[in-house]
Amino acid sequence: MADDERTENLKPIHSRDFSWSFWFVVPIYPYGRRRTIRHEVIKDRIWTFDQIQGIFYVVAPIRMTIVKLEEGGLLVYAPVAPTPECIRLVNELVAEHGDVKYIILPTISGLEHKVFVGPFARYFRNAQVFVAPNQWSFPIDLPLSWLGFPAKRTQVFPEDSSQAPFAEQFDYAILGPIDLGLRSFEEVALFDKRSRTLLVTDSVVSVPEDPPAIAQLEPYPLLFHARDKATDPIEDTQENRRKGWQRISLFALYFRASVLEVPTWGEVFLNAFKASDRSKKAYFGLFPFKWKKDWQRSFNALRGNGRLFVAPILQTLILNRAPRETLAWADKVASWDFERIIPCHFDSPIAAEPQQFRRAFSFLEKHPSVSAGLFASSTYPLPEEDFKALKEINESLTKRAIVPPPKEKV
Repeated sequence: MADDERTENLKPIHSRDFSWSFWFVVPIYPYGRRRTIRHEVIKDRIWTFDQIQGIFYVVAPIRMTIVKLEEGGLLVYAPVAPTPECIRLVNELVAEHGDVKYIILPTISGLEHKVFVGPFARYFRNAQVFVAPNQWSFPIDLPLSWLGFPAKRTQVFPEDSSQAPFAEQFDYAILGPIDLGLRSFEEVALFDKRSRTLLVTDSVVSVPEDPPAIAQLEPYPLLFHARDKATDPIEDTQENRRKGWQRISLFALYFRASVLEVPTWGEVFLNAFKASDRSKKAYFGLFPFKWKKDWQRSFNALRGNGRLFVAPILQTLILNRAPRETLAWADKVASWDFERIIPCHFDSPIAAEPQQFRRAFSFLEKHPSVSAGLFASSTYPLPEEDFKALKEINESLTKRAIVPPPKEKV
């Protein structure tokens, strides 16, 4: 989708409107300054709100989705930072379509989602907050009210989705909890029957070839990672924005793809002294990345012409701990008649049908179905060599009994 379509509601406003005062709770980039882009997915029905987040300039979109309720009012799925700009954009919808009635926290492990719910709910005091079951906090478990959730307005999703107050318009399916040792993973997929739209958090993604509009508002992270070495200058071109985005995507989803070499710290510090920019913004010249010449082949394999897939991190470290339960959840979600998917990260909206969603989980099967095999070139497998670093992490965590071992494929 073109950038001008993505930025339809972006207006020049004062920088204080980007302020997020509680950034220190989850201290990741861009810290206390978060910009927001609202995009209308379906006219007068569904809107997405994109912000950006990351570590060491490895940035990716984080997304909130708002759906208009048939009876009037709004449902919010996975709130983002309630900056003045974000709340202004929400209130524009409230003025036209009614108040926020429901706020959904669809995960138990995503601190980057959980941290925004309490502050967001304080702006909409008539909204009921629904959270995924089995919530936990780190380093110790605390009541949700201690984490800023409104005690009298917060409740757990009913086990039976027909018992939810929004059941006429929405269905949902809960994946998990998946035992990860000290903590667990869980996700709530929400289906808007009227618009045939599926909302998910982390379970599936699609990676665009070009950086999303939200990443281009302040493109320095893209340009930082477009360099081949610390001595290269920061140059703002569309080619460098694309190059930086594609490398960021590989790093964010694989940690260390096979096309990324990690120089020794001696090399890193030596190169830092020669860096074109040794400012604080440039991490004092530190650039611990060394990409092989053919690095783009890994990105092309990952993107697969815009295919829908399960992030390698989830494949290797999380969902393989409960393959049978995950596939049962995927089967239930695939029984819904959706035509688009809106994840909380990377590309959105994704034109996809239930069978495409289900095929994304074929990595958990010993013998994927014939229909999955027919589409292998556009779904799986991802390059085995790019999983090497994640598999090493998995083996280390398992050996030390930090996480339970993976289970056999189904």
